[in-house]
Amino acid sequence: MSLRLGVPVQSTEGLHARLVWVVAGRLSLFTLFLGLIGFLRLDSETGVGGAETVQTSLATLAVAFAISGVYAVVLRTGKWAAELVYVQVVVDQVVWTIAVYLTGGVASGAASLYGLSCLVGAILGGFGAAVLAAAAASVCYSALVIALHTGRLAPPSDQPLAVYVSTTEDLVYHIVVNVLSVVIVTLLAAYLSERLRAESGRLVVAEHRATQAEHMASLGRLAAGLAHEIRNPLGSISGSIQLLRSSPALGEEDRQLCEIIERESARLSHLATDMMDLSSPRVPQKTAVDAAAIAREVVALASQSGRGVSDVKIEFVGDDEAMVNADGSQLHQLIWNLVRNAVQASTAGDAVKVRVSRTDGEVQLNVEDQGVGLAPEAIERIFDAYYTTRTQGTGVGLAVVKRIADDHGFVIEVQSEQGRGAIFLVHLVTA
Repeated sequence: MSLRLGVPVQSTEGLHARLVWVVAGRLSLFTLFLGLIGFLRLDSETGVGGAETVQTSLATLAVAFAISGVYAVVLRTGKWAAELVYVQVVVDQVVWTIAVYLTGGVASGAASLYGLSCLVGAILGGFGAAVLAAAAASVCYSALVIALHTGRLAPPSDQPLAVYVSTTEDLVYHIVVNVLSVVIVTLLAAYLSERLRAESGRLVVAEHRATQAEHMASLGRLAAGLAHEIRNPLGSISGSIQLLRSSPALGEEDRQLCEIIERESARLSHLATDMMDLSSPRVPQKTAVDAAAIAREVVALASQSGRGVSDVKIEFVGDDEAMVNADGSQLHQLIWNLVRNAVQASTAGDAVKVRVSRTDGEVQLNVEDQGVGLAPEAIERIFDAYYTTRTQGTGVGLAVVKRIADDHGFVIEVQSEQGRGAIFLVHLVTA
């Protein structure tokens, strides 16, 4: 698996809550619109709604309430929310078609309500739901006005017949205009909805990162204080051990114990340095530096300390010179931490390769190990501060690598499979 840092994702949370509000809103709108139609058609003398328009309005309203009741039951289950969006937009377009039928047919102003459902579909379900709403509106409206024009569907008996009479030219004109209007509204609503979803997703990610950064800052301040206090006694321990090792009175076993103490002291010193680097980042002072020379220097140092001396081979391959724009000391720290991570991931007899090469106008740094590799979920979090896949790891070294890379504008790519090692590829900025 390969991961190139970092790509935002889109969030779809809150669909259930939005559906609840839409169901309530549509019931209010249905009641208002269809109730208004029925009220205007009540007999002015008796107040009884016996006309066809009133009966159809009340029947449609009753069915709408019944369907909304089904929606409410489905929503309570917490399932099929996405499917419910598609059902709703189709049912809404059917209801608006009935409203068009009751208010004049081909010339009815109620046809503008089709666009409202397209907008709701875009907000709830994105582009797919908006297109479905537009298709349903186009089919329902066209079928209705054609049926009225050809006489296959009679106008309401209590409506003026002249309102429903139209020429073929008028019919074609209204179909084209209304369908085109629905399509335009749909495309615009879908575009704005997708942009809103993307920005909302980025906002969620930004808020999460801000919270995480605040948490990490608190931990960083604590870690920096501890690291500062640890470094002083570590220096004393390391100096004392070096003096003790020089004593001729020590036996072989005592010398081995001194080596263990010195090695572990050095490891704690590196950890303290990483913690201080992570919590108190320094602005890089960029100049033209030779990345290949720095990498060779790191390989030479790593080969003379720790496991580089005993059971892990560390070698440099690549170009003799590769000039990049970077802070030399920070680039040294970045390479050192990557090499140290590769050595820690290796088993006895493995080799770690460090390569610096110029490819397609850019300089690439590769640090490759033959260790246990990384799981996909580990690759996604490998540069998070204090995240580690090793029982004795701290999760600080690679976090420092990521911070230095970000400060320099470098791009890091991780390629790994479990059981097949890992490659850390850094795209450096050429000088």
